[in-house]
Formats: sequence, structure tokens, C-alpha cells
Amino acid sequence: MRRLFWLGLGVAAGVVVTRKVAGLTFKATPAGVAENLGDAMREMAGAIGTFGADVRAGMSEREDELAREVQAKTGYSYSRSAEARARRAGGN
Repeated sequence: MRRLFWLGLGVAAGVVVTRKVAGLTFKATPAGVAENLGDAMREMAGAIGTFGADVRAGMSEREDELAREVQAKTGYSYSRSAEARARRAGGN
């Protein structure tokens, strides 16, 4: 019974080690390197997209703050829709 236990444990350890080695050797092949590089590029593209969205949101918030300050100091009411109409009328 003891020998059977140790045999089973050895087989299990051998399977685990074999799978780990196979995974590491795949990562060292050109296909594995390309896969890792592709994953990294997708992750970076997602991060850049998120950064861009954050920048646009910050710009919008700051524009609203500035519009409120201008209105408070001068009484001029600035709206984005008025700016959009002026662009369309000007042909830009």
C-alpha cells in the first residue's frame, strides 16, 4: 500500500513537472513569443484607450468649470451647442 502511494505521488509529480516544462518551452518558441507580444499589445491598446477616455472626460469637466467662471465674471453664457452651430455655419 505504501509503495502504491509513493508511485501515485511520483506519477502526479511527473505530470505536473512535464506540463510546466512544456509550457515554458512553448513560451520560448517563436509562436509563444508572438503570442506573448500580441497579448501585451492588446493590453497596451486597452490602456491607451482608457487613458484617452479619461483625458476627454477631464477636458470636458475643465471646460464646464471655465464656462461657469466666465459666466460668473462676465455674464456671457457659453454653451457647446452654440459652438457647434457656429462651426456648422462657418463650414468648418
